[in-house]
Amino acid sequence: MARGLRAPREGSAVNVAVRLPNWLGDTVMAVPLLASLRAAHPDARVLAAGPWASLLAGQGLADVLVDYPRRWSGRLRAADTVAAFGPELALLLPNSFESALAAWYWGARRRVGYAAGGRSSLLTDALPVPDPRPHQIEEYLALTECCAIPTVVREPVLKPPASDGAEWSEAGDLLETVLGENRATLPRIGLHLGAAYGPAKLWPLDRVAACCRLLTDAGAAPILLGAPGDAEAAATVQAAAPALSLVGRDRPALLPALLAQLDVLISGDTGIAHLAAALGTSAVTLFGPTDPALSAPRGPAEILTHPVPCAPCFYRVCPIEHPCLREIEPEQVCSRALASATASARSVRR
Repeated sequence: MARGLRAPREGSAVNVAVRLPNWLGDTVMAVPLLASLRAAHPDARVLAAGPWASLLAGQGLADVLVDYPRRWSGRLRAADTVAAFGPELALLLPNSFESALAAWYWGARRRVGYAAGGRSSLLTDALPVPDPRPHQIEEYLALTECCAIPTVVREPVLKPPASDGAEWSEAGDLLETVLGENRATLPRIGLHLGAAYGPAKLWPLDRVAACCRLLTDAGAAPILLGAPGDAEAAATVQAAAPALSLVGRDRPALLPALLAQLDVLISGDTGIAHLAAALGTSAVTLFGPTDPALSAPRGPAEILTHPVPCAPCFYRVCPIEHPCLREIEPEQVCSRALASATASARSVRR
């Protein structure tokens, strides 16, 4: 039987710590869990800790946000911060041993997570890992349902940054530098080139270039996006197609404002796709080695796949000719992106 939340003493608020996932897309997929927790217990004090916790600033989902870096030295300092918060309940979204050990160190009397990684003895509520695995959002929501917290939403929704804020203005200025005055009214279609998971998630660059040519011919503005490490890929695309580029020119804090000012984002199965869809920007997401049934973005997102016998393989590097993504045609991607751009109703355009 599911046990609900109870304050440690009458008239006091319960403190809940949520250990967020380590990846951007997974953090976005944790938003329904946080929204359900907030709706069920509006008086609870909620702390969210994770490498992407700052993404939730201003969303009303947590009272305290703690950056939880990947380096151990930083994590020890973060663990002390959470311990000082005094959580009665800890919800552990990563399936790592370290996250359960940290929750024990925090002093949380109730520690809820999945029985994985040899950590069951550190949990008070060790849920069996689902088999078969559901969508990642549903897997997270099962943790709150274990605490008698009803699910109120299954789609991540994040408010875009304020249009009069510094991040919005800085992102808009970046877009204007590449769009120019004569292109300010063109549909803005971002093409994200990177994937932390590995190259198996990447659409081949010749396909990206072909898509950029088609978008330009159709009167749209293709804008390449990515981290500084994607600069070589961007140069390859720009040598073959009339593409604009903001690769390496933004920063994590600007991502929400930048994505919110696009009409459409084209990308592989990456965290950027989840963030764009949660912000209300249409996402055309190409799936190859991974399974959309487990991790497709929810919201204004369209999923494109090409069925092959070896997919999903979950390889980080494709050992053959990458047929799952190579056979997704640029004409198909361009058509879907233009249709989404036409239907897009971005409320504020710089």
